[in-house]
Amino acid sequence: MKVVAFNGSPRKDGNTATLIYRVLEELETNGIETEFFQLGGKEIRGCMACFKCMQNRDQRCANSKDILNECIEKMVTAQGIILGSPTYFSNVSTEIKALIDRAGLVAIANDYLLKRKVGAAVVAVRRAGATDVFDAINKLFFINQMIVPGSVYWNLGMGLEKGEVKADEEGMHTMKVLGENMAWLLKKIKA
Repeated sequence: MKVVAFNGSPRKDGNTATLIYRVLEELETNGIETEFFQLGGKEIRGCMACFKCMQNRDQRCANSKDILNECIEKMVTAQGIILGSPTYFSNVSTEIKALIDRAGLVAIANDYLLKRKVGAAVVAVRRAGATDVFDAINKLFFINQMIVPGSVYWNLGMGLEKGEVKADEEGMHTMKVLGENMAWLLKKIKA
């Protein structure tokens, strides 16, 4: 079993990455293979609404000039998907938004490619707006018939400066429990 995590923050080792790594650590402790993919800082564009994915049905976006198709391949081969985003004006980063819009549409166009995979949102926030980010990511999971495990709170951690989220004990504990629950669910689904 494998979980791929996409960090939608342009900060490679910022608070979003710290939270994601906490979830991955717990998954690895439970024998789940993981992959961390730095999405932020790479070229990924928004959907052009050409709907060629609906015509082609080849598990790819017709726009192949960025990393989106590589991301889709990683999603298809994994049993679990984590999308991590910082909170920007009470919403996801532009990188995560592009991934949601394009990968989500390609998945739907191809008989729900992500159906019954396990999905988890991870959100870094300074103060407010995190539940909107959490909601946006989960909507991708739900519309694609994915299964979403819970934790002891919404999957968010608070911090502004790099590494500050580590001081958010509740947030870090939430990520630990999310990793435990995601591992448990993946093992139950496999059985």
